[in-house]
Amino acid sequence: MISLYDLLEAANGQLFGEPSAQLFSDFCFDSRLAADSNLYVALKTDRGDGYQYIQEAVEKGATGILCTRPPDFDTTGLSIILVKDADSALMKWCYYILNKFGTQVIAVTGTSGKSITVEAISHVLGQQYPVQRSTTGEGRLSLPMTLAKLTPEHRMVVVELSTTQPGEMSEMVLSMQPHVGVVTRIGYADRFETADQLAQEDSLLIEYLPTGGLAVLNYDDDRTRKMTTRTRAHSLTVGIEGFGADLTAYNVVLGATGTGFDVRLGSSRYVGRWTPLLGNHQLYSILIALAVGTHYSIDPEAALKALTSLQPLPGRMNPLNGSGGSLLIDDSYGADPQSALSALEWLKSITDEKHRAIFIFGDMDNLGEYKQRGHRVVGQRAAEFIDLFVTSGTDAALAARAALDQGMDARKARITYGVQDTIVQVQDHDALGPNDIVLIKGGPSAHMELITRALLIDQADAEHLPRLEQVTESDRQQHPLRPSWVEIDLDALANNVRGLKTIVGEGVTLFAVVKANAYGHGAIPVARTALLNGAGYLAVASMQEALELRSAGIDAPILVMSYTPIQAIRQAVHENITITLYDVELAQAFERAAREAGGKLRVHVKIDTGMGRLGILASNAVPFFRQLHGLTHLDIEGIYTHFSMADENSSYTMEQIDRFRQVLTPLRAAGFNFKYIHAANSAGTLTMKEGHFNAVRVGLAMYGLSPSDLARVPDNFKPVLSWKTVIAQVKTLPPGHPVGYGNTYHALDRESIAVIPVGYADGLRRAPQYWGHVLVKGQVAPIIGRVSMEKTIISVHNIPGVSIGDEVVLIGTQGGNTITADDIATRLGTVSYEVLCGIIPRAPRR
Repeated sequence: MISLYDLLEAANGQLFGEPSAQLFSDFCFDSRLAADSNLYVALKTDRGDGYQYIQEAVEKGATGILCTRPPDFDTTGLSIILVKDADSALMKWCYYILNKFGTQVIAVTGTSGKSITVEAISHVLGQQYPVQRSTTGEGRLSLPMTLAKLTPEHRMVVVELSTTQPGEMSEMVLSMQPHVGVVTRIGYADRFETADQLAQEDSLLIEYLPTGGLAVLNYDDDRTRKMTTRTRAHSLTVGIEGFGADLTAYNVVLGATGTGFDVRLGSSRYVGRWTPLLGNHQLYSILIALAVGTHYSIDPEAALKALTSLQPLPGRMNPLNGSGGSLLIDDSYGADPQSALSALEWLKSITDEKHRAIFIFGDMDNLGEYKQRGHRVVGQRAAEFIDLFVTSGTDAALAARAALDQGMDARKARITYGVQDTIVQVQDHDALGPNDIVLIKGGPSAHMELITRALLIDQADAEHLPRLEQVTESDRQQHPLRPSWVEIDLDALANNVRGLKTIVGEGVTLFAVVKANAYGHGAIPVARTALLNGAGYLAVASMQEALELRSAGIDAPILVMSYTPIQAIRQAVHENITITLYDVELAQAFERAAREAGGKLRVHVKIDTGMGRLGILASNAVPFFRQLHGLTHLDIEGIYTHFSMADENSSYTMEQIDRFRQVLTPLRAAGFNFKYIHAANSAGTLTMKEGHFNAVRVGLAMYGLSPSDLARVPDNFKPVLSWKTVIAQVKTLPPGHPVGYGNTYHALDRESIAVIPVGYADGLRRAPQYWGHVLVKGQVAPIIGRVSMEKTIISVHNIPGVSIGDEVVLIGTQGGNTITADDIATRLGTVSYEVLCGIIPRAPRR
């Protein structure tokens, strides 16, 4: 329990009003998670100012508030503690409570393996001492969260220290003054420029240890091993199989239900030992726990016996029963290249010709500049033995591409970008059986535990999965470094594509139009998602766009719908890309180029039935085809036209359909048989079944938007794209103060305004019409003044509590309000196509 008076004394705080609650059950830093008797701490974070959520925390049961200024509502019945700085107050309280109880601290840090190491140490120390261990959270906030449950009976506390930014370790160590420090391994983190910088940060734990303390270090990790020279404390090193470490595990035997090993501790040997933990990389935690146990005079035999009951933590190489009798290894809690490679080593060691090794891999987080290389290294290793490799996410796709480059059979590698598609790829195409071992791994943002859940044979086992109860919208949002970003909901895209297939039926091929970077949505992930959910063909505007898809490993048929220069035909032949044909001279040039390339060029002939744009006039179509008879290196696979008014005039569209049929009839009579006959765009697909023929080309509707009021997408279709930014500054202007270039707007009375770091260089239109408004805290915030190149000013005068870092929605939904691309198009006097394509590529897509 947390004492009000301990906090006041430790943090030099002041009561605002009369005290009500004097004891609190726990700290709460997120108002959404507040519970009865919690003490809510109003912190400023990168997600905003916690002060503005105080009332929400109180409504959910918080009885105390730690903040820097009094709340602006009635606080009767609450204990309000005012401090100069909430972060500092928490650290002072940690120092105070540890000294008050006289509890010794064992601190564990490193890039991976911390949680299971904390668990193993607690298991060993618990044989003789009352021990409290880390609960949840990362960074310095995990310390007060852990110590909130501390009691005077606890002789020791084992805490996990995760440094999220430079300078944090020093503050944490000074607040808790650990007696034992453990470093598991140093890898990569995006908040640090290099792994060496992270090692420097984590080594502060070892440097600050007292003379009579203990440092336990991973001998097999070069950066960690070097820390032995940086401590006054006694140091012990742990290693596997090699020589040089103080404690070594050797004769390691990896199995599907546990790991066998022998231990060398000084001159002593302990043979035939066993742990339920899977993988030799988890033996470091076992050895570290033994080392800490020896420091506290716990017999190694007793410690090793205790560790036989240590069970895998949720999401850390946790074996579960999968569908079809398969064995699922849920390693979805987190991922970095080293832990992924270690998990793969375990998988390889236990599979043979009787078992199928399946690896389901999601994006790894926080790798910084090592992101591309890290994912590729994992893919290259997977290529050596994995029988089925399914990736989920943009970064994980790099691993699949690396596996293919390494020689993996293309039938074994499947690239997906959404959770549902990943599940389908495993369930529908390769039914799991008792000889399948499925390793599921990815970073927190990939939420691979959702895939594990879908593959469980008994859904009651979901209680053994990490994060399921914590999957909120904010968990899914990892803000990129740029202050403006685009979120792409690929599950919504998959839903829309499946809906379109339902509309057109199985007998009609769906061409997914992914030109212009898939209307700004990202051509490669959109193309793969569309193909996985029913599309049979892709359509682009240029050879460059087609080649980008081919370079990404997409082997589906691709139609280039615009002009293709003759010099690109050789690549079209070699890459099996279909070209649009509409001119005799081009046809003859294409024939020569295809012959020189040593193959056939696949073409679709385009007929102009009333668009007046690219294509052979309908009246000239039959003579045109007669001139193609001798061109043997052209494979005339299809014929198509394009509707000009399907979104507003059905009668004219029917005229175009009739003209197209009048072209098809004599051509069929002359012996031309087309595999694909297509005319309908999104509007035609939605409204004119007569124009479906045996293929349709869909763009806008696939992205969840309606071509017009007369051509509406079904109600269950969802917009795929959202565009967001954050508040950069909030201030109050005096009456009449000008705003923006040209002083076109002046403040009305005293007006609260906010600056958002996005402008016309990002695609936020300046003139002749402008965007109109954005959403802040679910409310409409009008744009005022002129839009600048990279900054825009909004009025937040009627929106209380706006602060730096708050999310701003330019397109999408927030609270009960929505801004659609159609809304913006109407405001700008254009079409939603232009709005989507106008968001420039430098805004990262997630």
